[in-house]
Amino acid sequence: MTRTPLRLAILEATRILEAAGVDSPRVDAELLAAHVLGVDRGRLPLVPLVDPSVVDALGKAVTRRAGREPLQHITGSAWIGDITVSVGPGVFVPRPETDLLLDWGRKVAGPAPVVVDLCTGSGAIALGFANARPDAVVHAVELDPVALSWARRNADLRADAGDPPVRLHSGDVTDPKLLADMEGTVDLVLCNPPYVPADTAVPPEVADHDPAEAVFAGPDGLDVIRHVVGCAARLLRSGGLVGIEHDDTQGESVPALLAARRVLSEVDDHRDLAGRPRFATARRVMAQR
Repeated sequence: MTRTPLRLAILEATRILEAAGVDSPRVDAELLAAHVLGVDRGRLPLVPLVDPSVVDALGKAVTRRAGREPLQHITGSAWIGDITVSVGPGVFVPRPETDLLLDWGRKVAGPAPVVVDLCTGSGAIALGFANARPDAVVHAVELDPVALSWARRNADLRADAGDPPVRLHSGDVTDPKLLADMEGTVDLVLCNPPYVPADTAVPPEVADHDPAEAVFAGPDGLDVIRHVVGCAARLLRSGGLVGIEHDDTQGESVPALLAARRVLSEVDDHRDLAGRPRFATARRVMAQR
């Protein structure tokens, strides 16, 4: 049996992915190799040679990725904060940019916060927050039943791993009675909603695999965010905070929606690592005594 140098297998995988137009061919090739081998990416240099069965399995994974199937569908998981969540057909794949919103929320929330994650999808933000802040009581809301089933699966997995349980709710942010029993009691609302304008061209990984209702939100991409702002204003306690991820073309429009609410103040917008507008935040006005 002839064994193959792993570095050569990864180089060939990189060449195929680059030709297919994948944005990060070398990184994806290494992540697929690590997935096939069942090791962390950082340990790949410790694997000099691989059996033909590994080369074959890597080739099949690379073929799927070259067909623009999301990397996370092939590996079955996506990172958020310090954890991974299971993802696949029927649920939005969390993006690295959302880590910035999660990190902001983790830092600004006071002790033992009550947190609500709207449009939770796979449960990524809620579960990432619960892992980082075990003192928190975390609620997560999702409308789509398929996505909610992924969130339940992930919540069970994280609870089995020892994280605090997350309370899942089937609900719609457009419903003015959503979480009515929690009005005025929430310390922090986080949301990565659908926000892409309807006529925007998106990569095949998004167009062919992410649920459209989790991506697009009307002509200006603000159809859902408008309701999220209203829901957050209703749920937040005096001094509570809200953070909403948005498209990089909405660095003015989303803060304007927050500022238009008289009960919200300290509106700010935050940029991602590439310097693009990425999420907006606000604080509910402190009650007058």
